[in-house]
Amino acid sequence: MSDHRHNLKQAYDEGQTDQIRKALEVIHDSRSPNSLRQKASEYLDQLKSDEEAPYHGYSLAADKSQSPIVRHYGLSLLENAIRHRWTDYTVEQSTALREWELSLAQNVTDQDPFFIRTKIALLWVELAKRSWALYWMDMDERLVQMWEGSLASKELVLAILEMLSEDIFGHEDATAGLRGTDLNRACVDIFTPMAVLLEHFPSRETSINVRYGDEGWLSRIADLLEYCITTEGNDEARQSCAVKVLLTLRSVVSWVIPKSISASRLVTRLCQYEDFKELVGPMYMHDTVELFQRLYEWSCVDANDIDEEKYLLSKKLSEMIYNLGRLLGERPSLMPDEDGLDSFFGLLMNIAKNNSLQVSITVLHVWVKVLGSEKLVASAPVTSRVGELLELCTQRVIKYEALPEDSPNPSIIFLNEDLDTMPERHAFLGNYMRFCKTIVERIVQQQPADALYHILGQAERVISHLYDGEPAFNMQSYSKTSIPSLRLDAQCSVIEAALKGSARWLTGQAGIASNYEQEVVLQNLKVWCERILGLHFEDPLVKERVIQLAVGFATGPLKQDARFAFRVFEYILDTEYHDNPNFPAYSEAIKDLQAFCIHVLQRLAMKFPDYLITIFDEVERKINQVSQAVSQDDYTRTRYCSVLFIITHRATSVDAQPRQERLEMFLQSLVAQWRSDELSNSLSSFNSFCELLGCRGIQQYVSQRALHAIPDWSTHQLDDEGKALQAQMQHALDKLPLRTTKTFLNVSVEKLEQHSPPHEMACLLWEKNMPLILPNLLRSISQAHAFHDPANWKSLPPEMSGVVQRILTDRFWQVGISTGSRDEFYAKVGDTKSTVEGLASSVRATVRAVRETGYKLLCYMSLLGEHFYSYKELPQPLSEALFTDAYALSTHQMAILVETIRPVIENCPVSSRSHFLSPILAALFEQLDRKASAEWDKIEQRTKASEGRASLDEEMRDESILRQLTYTSVMLVVGLLDPNRPNPPMPDGAPSNGLTNVEHGNVRSFILGTPEILKPLILFCTHAIRMRDIRSCSFITRVLGSLVPEFDTIGPIDTEVREFLSTEVLKACITSLHDSYFVDMQKDLAQLIANILITYVPRTNTPKQILLSLPSMPVEKIDRAMQQLYKAHQNTRQQRAIVLDLLESLRGVSISEQGRIARPDPKKVRSAIQERYMTVDMQGDGVKEELSPDLGGVADMFGQP
Repeated sequence: MSDHRHNLKQAYDEGQTDQIRKALEVIHDSRSPNSLRQKASEYLDQLKSDEEAPYHGYSLAADKSQSPIVRHYGLSLLENAIRHRWTDYTVEQSTALREWELSLAQNVTDQDPFFIRTKIALLWVELAKRSWALYWMDMDERLVQMWEGSLASKELVLAILEMLSEDIFGHEDATAGLRGTDLNRACVDIFTPMAVLLEHFPSRETSINVRYGDEGWLSRIADLLEYCITTEGNDEARQSCAVKVLLTLRSVVSWVIPKSISASRLVTRLCQYEDFKELVGPMYMHDTVELFQRLYEWSCVDANDIDEEKYLLSKKLSEMIYNLGRLLGERPSLMPDEDGLDSFFGLLMNIAKNNSLQVSITVLHVWVKVLGSEKLVASAPVTSRVGELLELCTQRVIKYEALPEDSPNPSIIFLNEDLDTMPERHAFLGNYMRFCKTIVERIVQQQPADALYHILGQAERVISHLYDGEPAFNMQSYSKTSIPSLRLDAQCSVIEAALKGSARWLTGQAGIASNYEQEVVLQNLKVWCERILGLHFEDPLVKERVIQLAVGFATGPLKQDARFAFRVFEYILDTEYHDNPNFPAYSEAIKDLQAFCIHVLQRLAMKFPDYLITIFDEVERKINQVSQAVSQDDYTRTRYCSVLFIITHRATSVDAQPRQERLEMFLQSLVAQWRSDELSNSLSSFNSFCELLGCRGIQQYVSQRALHAIPDWSTHQLDDEGKALQAQMQHALDKLPLRTTKTFLNVSVEKLEQHSPPHEMACLLWEKNMPLILPNLLRSISQAHAFHDPANWKSLPPEMSGVVQRILTDRFWQVGISTGSRDEFYAKVGDTKSTVEGLASSVRATVRAVRETGYKLLCYMSLLGEHFYSYKELPQPLSEALFTDAYALSTHQMAILVETIRPVIENCPVSSRSHFLSPILAALFEQLDRKASAEWDKIEQRTKASEGRASLDEEMRDESILRQLTYTSVMLVVGLLDPNRPNPPMPDGAPSNGLTNVEHGNVRSFILGTPEILKPLILFCTHAIRMRDIRSCSFITRVLGSLVPEFDTIGPIDTEVREFLSTEVLKACITSLHDSYFVDMQKDLAQLIANILITYVPRTNTPKQILLSLPSMPVEKIDRAMQQLYKAHQNTRQQRAIVLDLLESLRGVSISEQGRIARPDPKKVRSAIQERYMTVDMQGDGVKEELSPDLGGVADMFGQP
């Protein structure tokens, strides 16, 4: 071996080895100070660039007297040499590296730690990807020699073969991708039996032989599997080897020649020795299940005295039972005898009752699957437990998140032990609730009469005794999370699930169940609901839940009974609202109840307009009576009036003309408000707008009270003047026509099919009124945006300008970021209503109502189609109103603007695109680019300078909100540029003449042919590549990739865009590729770079000039890469590999590539099953990211001064 140590120092420096060992001890010692740990890391990193590093690495790894950590570091030195310096070595040096790796592999034993053996296998694969079938031709022979050794050697070979298969055929590996064809062919050669190879490829190239022997690895692996299965005795090493065989087979079966599987008798060897039923069947036998039962009972722990080891065993046992139950549900043929099956389902029932919801949830999931199996659900052991299961699910659908964290409830104690974060808790409890409801639904679907009798009877008993063991209802101590309200909510949730099940039964039994059976079930439901409506409730939340349930009956299984729906309608109108402002929590609940009642009245009016129109006079009289009696403001009266509007609008059994005339009467006073000179004058300037909203005195109040000097506004009580300002703003908002217009527009278009008779009537109704409303509507939106610009608060001295942002920064609850639950957040907001923070909240709420109501009105108008979009004078004023001052909005408010205005863009008809979308989209993307880029720059600066927990929480919240804006904006781009997106439907007979080719195409074609939109859009996309949100960046790279071929032609627009993509987009991609934050999406970046190079280099030299400006990038290297790219024109995987290889020296690396060993907390490690039940779709993950790497000098890579 000494012949191969050319240019590598041969003396082994014992002193340096000792230093390495000490440095590693410092790093892995939790007591080491950070400064010392950092110095040790720097020392170890510097060693990797030493010429002697590979030899030192081999010496450390081969010395089994060293600790495993030291040996692992030695292997990481070898890995660094192979990965990053391979091309710099001579043939002799690379051969030396290979011989050292072979020596390490040949000396592996059972005593070597698993991670050492894995690392040795990894190094073998890294060498193979670079030299096998090129100038390392005897690799297969070396593997066979090792295969003939101990089981440890066989396991190492299996690991090598599995990793090799994954990197060549499975993973997106850049190194393997560069030699894709050669490595693919070599792998097929060594795995396939020679006879099969000759049969499939009789004329194959034989000048390069990489295989050893005729068997092939598939046959050798199959032989080993047979040995592991058939040899008698309980040998743990042999079992471990068998598992490794199966893992390797799982990796290779997707790409091997199918006939080689049969030739190696692989399937036969897997199945012939143990029939699957004989293997698994005994697990369901009575004696085995009894053993599981005793083990489970032993592992159960008390919530107040949790034995961690026993509790962990309970979870693992529950997961094992889940797998057995899932298998039984999928393969009922495994079903044992009646006795064993009864014992197994008894065990399932016992585990489901466990106070730990995490132990219980897996078995609830099994019950869902069992109840979905036709064979199992009809079996006696299942049917005999239906009542018990229903009882459990009724108890468990309670809102656990509403219970206090210090509750003595055992389930809450276990939840606190198992779940650390709110997002996990919300997702987990949501899944648990879903399983409970699904079980109820499926039981009712199978046994409707009996199950409904049980559920409704139990619910009636609970409702009749809501306050048993609890204090009587008291307004003063009112709480939305009182035990009685939670009890009722649980019963209502169960009944709602039961209604779904009964609806499925009614649908599925059409023609099977007799009319008598259906009538009995429906009559029982009706009688029960009417009985509940006859009860009296004082708690407004309980009333609301009962009404919600009754509406579910009326619009669900009893939807054919319009008289019953009217009975519910009357009950809602007769609901009493005994408000008491002295008790704020109760008073707020009363307001919520009234708002909910009006909403469900609207819903019923939409469902049963033809019946209600027949008794319209009675309905009108009743609604007017109730409206006058209970409404304290004009807006509430308008909402009651909207119910009559809906009935008139949607009832098709009455002639259209009288209905049209009546509808116009509803809108007369509303339109007059919009047209009034008083409103126009109030919207003409910023100061008059403030006076219109009742907040003209806010600036003076802020200045006189020196609010900027008060650190915590929530603890500073308002004086009388502040309270008067609050009341003034509320009164001013109520007088504006915004909310009334929103109500009538909403009910005019909600849930209506385009071009249906009610929709056509709505179009006629609003067509002549929109031009009268829009001018002042746009002015109100524009002024609401200007309100957020501190420059407009001219009465404040300069030193108080920061207070404007503080006043206008929204408070909102966000999953994963906010502390506490949603209810706790809103309770805290309510508690601060009479403080300075409450005054600021009133200012925000008033301006937000104007701003967001304006957005919604535009969305509703867009549903009127051409009647809105054909208004020629609209686009430019609309664009100015929405976007001129949009930069002043907060990130959260900007995201809302983008999301709510998106339908206005998407609903635009083809014929109106040119005049409508051009100014809107151009201004939108200019403002998005300005806002998002500036906010990401702020985040970057704050991240580097942040200190302390408070700063960390604030930074996490702001970054999460910014991710939402970024993602919302990116998805808008994705939707607009989707080549498969259809155009909005055109009305029958609508003319299409006069449209250009661009307008005839989809939105993508229109945008690509409209430079004033395309330029700001591409600029935003370019900057988005550098925005630190992986999800958004990944979408943007694909969007830009789809645009590249669009500009491969000759033309002024094409040339300009092509040059921009070849410079700015290419630079952004390379910069992100250099940033380790984007390491998980390097393949996306590489593909975009490859697309640009392949498509544009033949037309322009700009991409090559950008590459030449990078450090250590000779023209020969670029030309060689370009030649490879042209050859791989149809192979995108190889294209990415070529680009990643070209930019290897600039590519950011992940922690795993740096050779560091992650050490997870064993208590926090969850199984895959547990993780699945905690899945949640969040915009922000709530994880504090590491400081971004120092990218100073990145700009210098492009040769810039």
